[in-house]
Amino acid sequence: MAVDALDAKILRLLLEQPRTSVREYARVLGVARGTVQARLDRMEREGVITAYGPRLSPTALGHPVLAFVHIEVTQGRLEEVADALAGVPQIIEAFSTTGGGDLLTRVVARDAAHLEDVIQRLISLPGVVRTRTEVALRERVPHRMLPLVETVGTAAGKPGTA
Repeated sequence: MAVDALDAKILRLLLEQPRTSVREYARVLGVARGTVQARLDRMEREGVITAYGPRLSPTALGHPVLAFVHIEVTQGRLEEVADALAGVPQIIEAFSTTGGGDLLTRVVARDAAHLEDVIQRLISLPGVVRTRTEVALRERVPHRMLPLVETVGTAAGKPGTA
């Protein structure tokens, strides 16, 4: 799906001012409210916009330790292990990967001892061969989408680059 310059402007407003109304977005952009709503609906349908809602802080929820756990899985058991990971509340993301492991998970914990307990739970899952854990010391670049949206929007505004 192609994102044009107006779509990029709408996405920027959505990221910068997520609690603003569609009517206000339309006023700021100088377009009809129906135009903004139709574009939002299309971007939802086409998977550009995947969710609405607050971003929560694991630290504020009592889980300040962040680790990335690489999981090596027995051949043919990837789906089974991935399904089991969904049952571990401290796993907040999991991805299939290439390279040194089969899965990369983002894990939060209350403290180092709790992290060890979570890792032991992962190791005990059927199909898990081994894990490798890297503890995050400090977030250097928080999750963000605005720079990407701006790049896409800039390219969309140039003739022949969309």
